[in-house]
Amino acid sequence: MSTTTGETAPDRRIYQIIGADALSFLQGMTSNDVLPLAKAPGIVWTALLTPQGKYLADFFVVNTGEVLLLDIKDSIADSTLRRLSMYKLRSDVAFGPSDLSVTRGLGPAPQGALEDPRHPALGWRAYGAAGTAPQIDWDALRVTHLIPETGVELIPDDSYLLEHGFERLNGVNFRKGCYVGQEVTARMKHKTELRKGLVQVAITGAAPIGTEVRAGEKLVGRLFTQSGGRALAYLRLDQAQGEMTAQDATLRLV
Repeated sequence: MSTTTGETAPDRRIYQIIGADALSFLQGMTSNDVLPLAKAPGIVWTALLTPQGKYLADFFVVNTGEVLLLDIKDSIADSTLRRLSMYKLRSDVAFGPSDLSVTRGLGPAPQGALEDPRHPALGWRAYGAAGTAPQIDWDALRVTHLIPETGVELIPDDSYLLEHGFERLNGVNFRKGCYVGQEVTARMKHKTELRKGLVQVAITGAAPIGTEVRAGEKLVGRLFTQSGGRALAYLRLDQAQGEMTAQDATLRLV
């Protein structure tokens, strides 16, 4: 389903980012290169990590051409802003609440909208007045294109970026230099073969998000978002073979 006016994303919170050090501060804190936003309007998807390289939060940094914004899921907004404030020390940067709304849609984009940087199938995002009521099946799109969601597949203090597709989805930059958690992320990229990861599976039946996935008696991962006979699952890749189960549901790699 497409829309040209955009539907409101009710689970997002917007902050305005101000201060001379705003982008340089975020550059040293997060996984992606945000400095191009100093030159032109744009949108970057990036993540905040622990020093051990584990995921804490993901969000969009946006230059609308008028203001610099942080677009973040409301369930992690407070904890993320506390974490960023803890690190800012003497940096000239501040985050203030914004009355702008996030609208998003598929198909023709309105003037000023920005393409979702993760995947073309996710359409566009815009920042301004509220839009229509939500009506697009975003879970179906995420399952089809293997895109993790904050607080579902992406679990704070647990997930690793590369196991959840951040490189494929333009959420990490390996040329930008140091940031919190960079060393572990780079090591996973260059020195190890990923043995676990987020994959798409065919599913018969259904089970709650987070249900253990088993191959025979062996625990091989967990089941997450499900839609249209497909699902996202985080699996140990060398053991996820043949028919697997998640409670009463059966799964197979696709």
